Amino acid sequence: MPNDGNDESLRQQLLLRFQSPLSGAGLHLLDFQGELLQELKSQRYLLRNYSTLLTDAPTLVLVTYVGIYAIAAIGFLLRIINLGLPKGLIFDEVYYVDGARDLLAYGVEVDGSKAEFIVHPPVGKWLIAAGIQIFGNDEFGWRISTVVAGVISIILIGLIAQRLFRSRFLTLLATFLATVDGLALVHSRTSLLDNFLTTFILAATYFFIRKNYLATAIFLGFALGTKWSAVYFIAIFGAIALYRAFTHHTGRDLIKPTLTRMATFGIVPVVVYVTSWAGWFISDRGWGKDHSTNPIASFIYYHQQMLGFHTGLSQKHTYQADPWTWLIQSRPTSFFYQSPKTCGADSCSQEVLAMGTPFLWWAGAIAVFVVAGFWVKSIVKRRMEPASTIIVVGIAAGYLPWFAFQDRTVFSFYSIVFQPFLIFAIIYCARWFISQNQRWGTIGSAAFALLVFFNFLYFLPIFVGDVITYDAWSARMWLPSWI
Repeated sequence: MPNDGNDESLRQQLLLRFQSPLSGAGLHLLDFQGELLQELKSQRYLLRNYSTLLTDAPTLVLVTYVGIYAIAAIGFLLRIINLGLPKGLIFDEVYYVDGARDLLAYGVEVDGSKAEFIVHPPVGKWLIAAGIQIFGNDEFGWRISTVVAGVISIILIGLIAQRLFRSRFLTLLATFLATVDGLALVHSRTSLLDNFLTTFILAATYFFIRKNYLATAIFLGFALGTKWSAVYFIAIFGAIALYRAFTHHTGRDLIKPTLTRMATFGIVPVVVYVTSWAGWFISDRGWGKDHSTNPIASFIYYHQQMLGFHTGLSQKHTYQADPWTWLIQSRPTSFFYQSPKTCGADSCSQEVLAMGTPFLWWAGAIAVFVVAGFWVKSIVKRRMEPASTIIVVGIAAGYLPWFAFQDRTVFSFYSIVFQPFLIFAIIYCARWFISQNQRWGTIGSAAFALLVFFNFLYFLPIFVGDVITYDAWSARMWLPSWI
């Protein structure tokens, strides 16, 4: 029999390992009691403490989820304070806010009295339009929807981390790192489409982990209705779901789950996507409507034109960045830059730079390759692990396809869609260090979080567009390619 000190230590470890996710207002304690009992027996733990362990579990789970929402509240404050600055439309807001206004007025995007050729689906712009409708046609109204999306993303990252790692410390660490990433902050304060895309992908990932494939497909449909790059997530999630059907069923029992999952991932996202174009179908002013009297034929023709644009876009841009550079954020995109005279010095700068917090992304770049190594090892040993698989899937779907478009004009801010999986890679490595030495692994992980936090604070002025002296701005340009 172990002594009381070891009892308490083991009890705490087991509580962290078997925290059960919240579902609605209740806790699914019964879902893990059987597994927990087996672990207790294998550890030769005092079974007389079993009831006490289950009694304490809800408290620890509640603390975890309160922590997620508390950290997300901090993220909300970072995003909402001075949201109206910079004044006016910045970067691609000129396209998406204008499109949102058109959707409110006409149901489709137009150019004066003419139809307008638009290259992205309408879901993200409808969300921007909702903010304008509720809060007004100004900077706050333009950007409030992306604030909400950014905060939801922080929460989803925490919920997914809890599902993958079953650790209060690692869950809160993931939530915290998501809150202090500069790229996520900039996207959450700017009316672009990528932040909405990321939120939908995260929601789909959360339900995919829970094996709720219908909800996964619905959110993937919303993601596709925001940007076409969601198609890679549909393909990979669908393939994995189909693989699971083949590994869990045989013979005639395989027919129903196979057909169901093919329909779920092959039809549901398409239905959601086409439905998102309802304004185009209803209006007689949409682009390409004059191509044919058959609206389906016109819709297909329009999409052929959109595809031609995306595959043929090669116009040079000052801030274009090769995908090879995205992980280290060596060529971030400047969304806004001015030289006002209000900082009290001879020369001032005001910039919104879409760049990930450097220490976070540089560590994440290493972590991604480490996790890829563990994932390959798990395949060789035929012991697939959910955490490494989800990370590899997210990076593969959100990042790798861009390498096929070497001649296309692309930007590093697209990397926001796989940023959550980069964070999960860091958490995966933190878990490994903690498993090797719990005390020093935990201390090292906390120290890393603190380092990232101070790095984030240092760059915060150029994430939110504060007016600072030119010298202060120049000091933050650590690499010549950041200018």
